[in-house]
Amino acid sequence: MAMTMDVDIVSAEKELFSGPAEMVVAPAVMGEVGIYPRHTQLLTPLKAGEVHIKLPGGEDEYIFVSGGILEVQPGTVTILSDTAVRAQDLDEAAALEAKQAAEQAIKDREGDIDIAEAQAELLEAVKQLQMIDKLRKRRR
Repeated sequence: MAMTMDVDIVSAEKELFSGPAEMVVAPAVMGEVGIYPRHTQLLTPLKAGEVHIKLPGGEDEYIFVSGGILEVQPGTVTILSDTAVRAQDLDEAAALEAKQAAEQAIKDREGDIDIAEAQAELLEAVKQLQMIDKLRKRRR
């Protein structure tokens, strides 16, 4: 039997995943990080993107996070995110609408704070659309 670690992914609204995993890949600000059991301790910020969890038995779980914090402790990986959604629950129409709204806000340029917020929303929408596209390709 393969070694595992406990993984918890929590958003501001609810716990999305809690259970054993053989591996976790997350979108750290410094680049993607792969975490295996017995990984050294780590605390790093995350950017918007896909968290890949390799479950015991060979199945995979994919979760979109809007950013957040990844903490690795002995035997435990915790991801705290403002927004986290299971890949299969992503809404393509809503992501497209958010992308268009953010692009329009950037185009209108109504102030520095609004621009920065619109750019963050645009990045999140684009990452969601990319994840939806990857999920479609995996199913083929």
